[in-house]
This record gives sequence, C-alpha cells and structure tokens, in this order.
Amino acid sequence: MTAVRQDAWSPDDDLILAEVTLRHIREGSTQLAAFEEVGERIARTAAACGFRWNSCVRKRYEDAIQIAKQQRQKRSYLRKQNVAATSQVSSLAVLEQDERGFKGDIGSLDEGLSIDAVIRFLRTWKTTYQELSRQIRSFEREVKDREEELIRLRAENERLSHEVNSAQTDYRTVNDDYKTLIQIMDRARRLTVLTEEDDAKPRFKMDANGNLERIE
Repeated sequence: MTAVRQDAWSPDDDLILAEVTLRHIREGSTQLAAFEEVGERIARTAAACGFRWNSCVRKRYEDAIQIAKQQRQKRSYLRKQNVAATSQVSSLAVLEQDERGFKGDIGSLDEGLSIDAVIRFLRTWKTTYQELSRQIRSFEREVKDREEELIRLRAENERLSHEVNSAQTDYRTVNDDYKTLIQIMDRARRLTVLTEEDDAKPRFKMDANGNLERIE
C-alpha cells in the first residue's frame, strides 16, 4: 500500500512526474497509469499526482507534451508500416533514430527545467533568508529594548528600596522620640500632682507658749 505524503512537492518530485507522464504519453499509455507509477515512486496517491500535473506541472511542459504526442503518432504509424512493410530492419532503424532524437530533446528540456528549478529554489531561499534575517533583527531590537527596560526597572526598584528603608528608619526614630516625649510628659504630670498635693497639706508652727499655730 502506497503511503500518503502530506509535505509540499519538491522540484525533484515534479521532474519525476513530468518524465513518467511524458513517457506514458509517448508510448501510447494513459495518464492514469503514469500517475499510478509516479505515486508508487514518490509515495503519493495517483489522485494527488493527477491534481499536481493538471494544476501546475503540465503548464511547464506544453512543448514537451506536443513532442511526446508527435512521437506517439510516429510510433503508431511505424508499427502499422512495419506490419505491411517488407523491410522491417529499415523501419526499426528509423524508429530508433527518432527515439534517440526525442530522448535528446527531452534530455535538453529536462536539463533546462532542472536549472530553472534550481534558480527558483535559490530565489525562494533568498527570499526566505531575507525574511528570516528581518525577523532576527526585529527580535534582536526587541531583546535590546527588553534588556534596557529591565535595567531601568532594576534601578527604579533599588531607588524605591532605599526610600522604603529610609522611611522605615525615620519612622523608628519618630516613634522613639514620641515614646520619649510621652515618658517626659508623664513624669512632668506626676511631679505636678505631687507638688500640688504638698501645697495642699496644712502646716503648723509652735508659739512661745508651746501651742501649735497653723500657717496659712
């Protein structure tokens, strides 16, 4: 059972499809048979090969298709002539000569198409490389911006940490001063109360006769 590939068609796949299909046309076979043979060789379905041929590859091989059809007609004609002709050797010589000429034409065509495929691949690769380079530059700029932002945030965090530490130190100082002030005020209040109590107590003195006399 032929495996079904899901990847894109490569230039080599297209070339195999063209070579096999042209050979089947030239030999008087059907395109369906060609697609089945190609499918077995490149692990694709015959339907996928047929769709690829009709939608893309066929357009690039119009001239080769016409040559293959002409060769098919010549082969058919020569087969008929060989049946009726008395000189089968001569007919076979003509057929072989035509076959060699056709193969030479197809070989030249395939060579040109292979070069075109390489050129297309290189152009595609160049475009892809340029796009990747642009994305890499964009990522590098983004990374640089992120690094600068990180440095700024670290500096801001350090500044805020210093401010928090300073505020905590000021708070502890003020709190200590406040406690000290409360203690001073409390001692002053107690001294004031004691002084008032001392002033409120009656005082006496003894006169010459030995009697106590209250001092106002």
